[in-house]
Amino acid sequence: MSIRLQNIAKHFGNTQALEPINLDIHQGELVGLLGPSGSGKTTLLRIIAGLENPDLATQSGKILFGDRDVTNVHVRDRRIGFVFQHYALFHHMSVYDNVAFGLTVLSRKRRPSSGEIRARVHRLLEMVKLEHLANRYPAQLSGGQQQRVSLARALAVEPEVLLLDEPFGALDAKVRQELRRWLRHLHDEFNFTSVFVTHDQEEALELSDRVVVMSDGRIEQIDTPDELYREPKNRFVFEFLGDVNHLEGKVTNGVLTCGDAYWHVDLPDGHQELLLRPHEVRLTEQPTSESHLPVTITAISPVGAEVRVELEADWLAQPWLATVRHTDFEHMALRRGQRLYAHPRHWRRFPETESKTAEQSRVA
Repeated sequence: MSIRLQNIAKHFGNTQALEPINLDIHQGELVGLLGPSGSGKTTLLRIIAGLENPDLATQSGKILFGDRDVTNVHVRDRRIGFVFQHYALFHHMSVYDNVAFGLTVLSRKRRPSSGEIRARVHRLLEMVKLEHLANRYPAQLSGGQQQRVSLARALAVEPEVLLLDEPFGALDAKVRQELRRWLRHLHDEFNFTSVFVTHDQEEALELSDRVVVMSDGRIEQIDTPDELYREPKNRFVFEFLGDVNHLEGKVTNGVLTCGDAYWHVDLPDGHQELLLRPHEVRLTEQPTSESHLPVTITAISPVGAEVRVELEADWLAQPWLATVRHTDFEHMALRRGQRLYAHPRHWRRFPETESKTAEQSRVA
């Protein structure tokens, strides 16, 4: 089931939570709504669900599920499944009864027989690997198990659209990662249309077919995770999607200077600010004729696929971060307090009106 939002806006009193938004979500897509607190992502999700109404003054505003206009359709008639961050399970009901609940409260005309309900619930519990816990109560389950019950309950009514509001936000990092993989597998197996809210960049980039980056009630960019990370349309998107190093100084005759540090760069004269990802910084033991950016290692974190190296520069108030391969880390015998030199491999520069203008980038 595809979803189309046309000119959807929302005010709460005098505060505009959503500027007029247009968004197309394709059949079978898993789309992440990503943004900081207050960006409007949860409001948008609740409007899709029918839990919030868009502004009545927006006469042209529409919400379409496929060809069906659901703008004024009650939440119970939209055929959606909704998964909340804090599970919202009925604590006085067993796991089985929680999953069956949505089916048992359907109108008599739509309600399956008791045998069909029983078969569907057991099939779902088997699918989420919780059939052996059918008679337990939510308080007897772990957080990850409770969230799987919540997902099974949402799927029990065979929704056309699955909506998830920060579904893994209350879980620890390892369980979050496991459930992300499980949800992605589930989505690919059943091919339903899913929209989920998150403020976790890694989660959005790992799980989504496309990511909608939001800020201050508007959409900044919609793209695939790869395209979003490699080609951010503005400074907000670039900075929100990961760690960023700032290199700021005055350029004169192709040389950027900041205190005693300097770097040859192809930019016009004047004050410039460049942005670099940690993996775009190379560390060496000696400067070059093109680059003299001295730094001191203040912390090392060897956990993960790469080693994270925190750096302090005499010529810059903000700390820097570089990532190096484990083999390079061992070869250079990096340690706290060690004096090194940073060499930017790649950088980006955004104009002052970055939200309206395309970025400029160079390869050093």
